[in-house]
Amino acid sequence: MSATEKRTFSLPAEQAAFIDQLVQSGAYATSSEVIRAGLRALQERDAAVERWLREEVAPAYDKWTADPSQTIPAKKVFDGIRARHAARLKGDV
Repeated sequence: MSATEKRTFSLPAEQAAFIDQLVQSGAYATSSEVIRAGLRALQERDAAVERWLREEVAPAYDKWTADPSQTIPAKKVFDGIRARHAARLKGDV
């Protein structure tokens, strides 16, 4: 494990209580472990979003800008959504 650095943070009461609950349940030994686990989860989520943007979104955008005939105009998409919503409200779905 890398060197640690002491920090002080202010948290809303609900978050502080949640940390205390996790420690009291035995899921974590200390509040610092809870915070570290939360930060690791945040780092993993951010990395997953970055990977998705790089590997899926950017190539799709590049493909669609290279050949706009593959895209569906926003008006057509929203018209379809509105039509499905109206049908649901009428009970036709």
